[in-house]
Amino acid sequence: MSTHPKVFRNARLVLANEVIDGSLTVDAAGRIGDISAPTGADGHDCEGDYLLPGLVELHTDHLETHYAPRPKVRWNAVSAVQAHDAQIACAGITTVFDALRVGMDEDADLRYTDMRILADAIETGQKEQRLRADHFIHLRCEVSAPDVLEAFKVFEDDDSIRLISLMDHTPGQRQFVSLDSYRIYYQGKKGFSDAEMDEFITRRQERASGLAPQNRKDLSAIAGKRGITIASHDDATRDHVDEAIELNTRIAEFPTTFEAARASHEAGMAVLMGAPNVVRGGSHSGNISAAELAEAGYLDVLSSDYVPVSLIQAAFQLAEDIEAISLPKAVAMVTSTPARAIGLTDRGVLQPGLRADLIQVRLAGGIPIVRGVWREGRRVA
Repeated sequence: MSTHPKVFRNARLVLANEVIDGSLTVDAAGRIGDISAPTGADGHDCEGDYLLPGLVELHTDHLETHYAPRPKVRWNAVSAVQAHDAQIACAGITTVFDALRVGMDEDADLRYTDMRILADAIETGQKEQRLRADHFIHLRCEVSAPDVLEAFKVFEDDDSIRLISLMDHTPGQRQFVSLDSYRIYYQGKKGFSDAEMDEFITRRQERASGLAPQNRKDLSAIAGKRGITIASHDDATRDHVDEAIELNTRIAEFPTTFEAARASHEAGMAVLMGAPNVVRGGSHSGNISAAELAEAGYLDVLSSDYVPVSLIQAAFQLAEDIEAISLPKAVAMVTSTPARAIGLTDRGVLQPGLRADLIQVRLAGGIPIVRGVWREGRRVA
């Protein structure tokens, strides 16, 4: 990193509450210095592009596809993390919470030992300065799984764990409240006959009723003691939200109904929805539209989920499509609001003294192009 301040000039700076034409400096420590009116010819010319804070991603399960690109195939874990990281950074994401699963189906291709391998690879990549983005770990805890507490224990001394989500994919509730949709999904995936599908559903429901309530309490207690942020997942009813409140949940991931999203938001939780939901114009599972929540004022955070580039695209799309959402407000959903929700107060806003995590973006044909990415003032993409 240069020992002299850097200047980003000729930029459309997306600040917390407005967009201005101007310049921004970065000091030798990688922090934002001055934000001012347009300057002279020295420094990096943004050519009139937008200059935004680096994006903050709280839930992406994109890493697994690099580690296990085909059934029974395992890629070198460090190499897989680097490939994932490159795609994340080139999408404008400078802070990422990589979601790893704990609690697996008995016939799952990956086990929690694979998740530990991936966590070790992330931490190795950070330590050896292999990675472009700043990485943390998000554990996706399937509370209905028999091995979820056992799997969680392999991460009990890991300081990279900053977020857990309490998930339950039992048929007949939350994401899969429609058993017809559940049947279509699993019969297509596993090739079950109707009789086998009936038995599978009954077995899953019985397992969940015996395990999920206590696992949910035990995991939240562990997280509370360690200072790990808790997210609910796929809440559908007021009872789900009340339970989340009791467990000191701070983030409501992917609520499936308007009722649950509104109750979560009004309770002070950050409501997180998928950016692909915005880009595609609706949920692929038939649940609530993220744009509908945004228009009602109940959407706080976007996540790229399974498509990294969707995060920047969704922000610009919301600003374009919804009159009440300005570009700064939309950008906050992918920068400052997720950063605050997870307790990262040193990034997410173009403000003097904060980290110079920056992205240069040009809008062409309604699709944003990420033309440059800087993390703490150092160019990474």
